[in-house]
Amino acid sequence: MAPTAGAIAKNPRKAAFASWIGSALEYYDFAVFGTAAALVLNQIFFPDDSAALGTLKAMMTLGVAYVVRPFGAMLMGPLGDKFGRKFVLMLTLFLMGGATFAIGCLPTYEQAGMLGPVLLVLCRVLQGLSASGEQASAISMSLEHAHDKSRAFTTSWTLQGTQFGSLLATAVFIPFAALPEEQLISWGWRVPFWLSAFVVLAAWLIRRTLEEPPAFTQTITVRPHSAPLGEVFRNHKRAVLAVAMCALVNTVNMIFTTFALSYATKGIGIERGTMLWVPVASNALGLLAIPLLARLSDKVGRKPVFIGGALVAGALMFPYLYMIHETNILGIFVIGVLMHGGFYSMANGIWPSFYAEMFPTRVRVTGLALGTQIGFALSGGLAPVAATALAGADLTGWVGPSIFTVAVAVLVAIVASMQRETAHLPLEDIDR
Repeated sequence: MAPTAGAIAKNPRKAAFASWIGSALEYYDFAVFGTAAALVLNQIFFPDDSAALGTLKAMMTLGVAYVVRPFGAMLMGPLGDKFGRKFVLMLTLFLMGGATFAIGCLPTYEQAGMLGPVLLVLCRVLQGLSASGEQASAISMSLEHAHDKSRAFTTSWTLQGTQFGSLLATAVFIPFAALPEEQLISWGWRVPFWLSAFVVLAAWLIRRTLEEPPAFTQTITVRPHSAPLGEVFRNHKRAVLAVAMCALVNTVNMIFTTFALSYATKGIGIERGTMLWVPVASNALGLLAIPLLARLSDKVGRKPVFIGGALVAGALMFPYLYMIHETNILGIFVIGVLMHGGFYSMANGIWPSFYAEMFPTRVRVTGLALGTQIGFALSGGLAPVAATALAGADLTGWVGPSIFTVAVAVLVAIVASMQRETAHLPLEDIDR
């Protein structure tokens, strides 16, 4: 049943924390799979292939969750606009956690033949469907609970949660990656997936007492039988397209967290443990940078911070992959942390408010989910595959993947520059 309007006060801190922990779960799950795909899944589920082909198949499996996300957005988004942000947040919490735990229980190719890879793809589909509604609902919840002068700061905790989840996933994988190869392949890779159960429990305890934001309860009372998906397609197609194009900035993240790890360990021969510490360090910086940069955008505007971050982070992919090619460990750490933890955080911390403010409250979850998931599907589903293909059969080329990343960053910056600046508009004005 849809919530009714009432004297519900805004609660930005609780909304931000509830969004933070859900995003931490989502990106713990995604980062665990991405790390496993880069390191071991090709040997477990595609053992008969060459290293390059097996890695490519593992990256394609990684991309399946992104490909289904636009379809999930068309399902989850309207649910969030009709039945409430909290309804979707609770639904996706258990869907994502259950699928991730199940991956850790799957039979391998040696144990069950093709059944293993098929079940792996099915679990990734469920993860993708969950992710398509989780983030858009969490961002809408925190944005609508936020005070007008701190909307970017409040919503940025959703993305700060993604940084923590990514950091946690990589940190958890480090001791297992250090295991002897036989133990890692036989059981070690499963444990990080099983650990997601603890995050699900913590998120449920926090989210179950969260109230819907006042803006939503007022809107649903006035228009209780609206069709959010139809209204988005009729009146907000341009905003969906803009968000989808801007969301391609995720290409920088995918090349850094997934392709570069595989490129370094399988193509160049750098030790797994060494490369796993790079995203740990960059995500640690991101934990500090994201809320600070979001606070900056509340003062100077969304566009300059977002565009600057996208362009500089994209350009730094050249020296980062070159340092990997030259096995310059110090250079890998310095440039990687600066690129991903610093400049990418400029775009990463601002996009929740920047994108969400392109839509009115009555269709915010639907529009935001559809736009972001199209962009994430293209960047998350195709970027690692494209970069792997551009790196060549021996997985040692760095120039092609770098040019690809820069080209996408320039496209993102052009589209973002054409959008309205909403940092200093009250939420009521955005709704009108």
